[in-house]
Amino acid sequence: MKIVLGSDHAGFNLKEEIKKHLGKMSENGLEVIDFGTNSSAISVDYPDIAITVAESVANKTYDKGILVCGTGIGMSIAANKVPGAYAALVCSVEMARLCRAHNNANILALGGRTTKLEDALAMVDAWLNTDFDEGRHSRRVGKIKNYESCKVSDSCHKKLNIIEHPLVKHKVGIIRDKKTTVKEFRELVQEIAGLMVYEITRNLVLEEVKVETPITETIAYSIAGKKMAIVPILRAGLGMVDGILQLIPNAKVGHVGLYRDPETLEPVEYYCKLPGDIEERDIFILDPMLATGGSAAAAIELVKRRGGKKITLVCLIAAPEGVNKVHSHHPDVEIYTAALDDHLNDHGYIVPGLGDAGDRLFGTR
Repeated sequence: MKIVLGSDHAGFNLKEEIKKHLGKMSENGLEVIDFGTNSSAISVDYPDIAITVAESVANKTYDKGILVCGTGIGMSIAANKVPGAYAALVCSVEMARLCRAHNNANILALGGRTTKLEDALAMVDAWLNTDFDEGRHSRRVGKIKNYESCKVSDSCHKKLNIIEHPLVKHKVGIIRDKKTTVKEFRELVQEIAGLMVYEITRNLVLEEVKVETPITETIAYSIAGKKMAIVPILRAGLGMVDGILQLIPNAKVGHVGLYRDPETLEPVEYYCKLPGDIEERDIFILDPMLATGGSAAAAIELVKRRGGKKITLVCLIAAPEGVNKVHSHHPDVEIYTAALDDHLNDHGYIVPGLGDAGDRLFGTR
């Protein structure tokens, strides 16, 4: 485990004692990195240290962080401004234990001028030796991550569209049920995809056309261009295709195949077949489960390299981590989802989710 330390001048002395204490645990695989400051005599602004430490923990360069200032308050406030950093200011061993067990805090904040050394070291030990309890706490922490991911920027929020239609929510509830059969699951996925078409095509450009009714001539509307492409990500994306084609029968269908490299864990292309005029089309990439977002982001990049410009990602269930991943790489892409869930578990599955969509579509679970 890699632990990063940081303090301002007021927390320097306690930080140094914590560093010595943790150094005795190096034989247990604990690695300690000190981001400073390096003196109690020179005044340092705590946000500079707090944000640097918090960013290194949030981006997983280090596993956990410990911050110390005069009271710990300033450090915790600053660190918690960084998405993915969850800093807990504690003043007792029980608080140190609970901030891990219930809140999954990845940063510990302490007061250098308000905490006795022996108490501080006991808090550090309790914090390091306590695991996250998960269960009901996963749901609660997941809601924080959900809000954080979707509110991190106005552009992200505006590009995420959660379809709240009662029929969609009703059918999503059924496909979540593990007792739903393969046949029912497959049919419902198509139905949900078809219902989502009304929202994902809301902004298509219309043009006026003259038509003659049985009574008289009038002005009606037609979709301008009528060039659309549906691109499912193999294999689970195939389950959504027919539901969309029922309402957009003239859309052309491309396919993107990706697998995850077992060593690098990065998506690798193994198949890509797109309409020859893909650059002229409104493109809907289909990926039922937006989990980590790696495959979706890679598929979007692949379509862009082939000339695709106007791209929309359509999902059944999305996790905040996946939304954030896609928008960090492709801020121009609209995401439509039937549900935004809480978080990913340690195995990369969406919680509460519905399991593996591909297995449930094709009966391979």
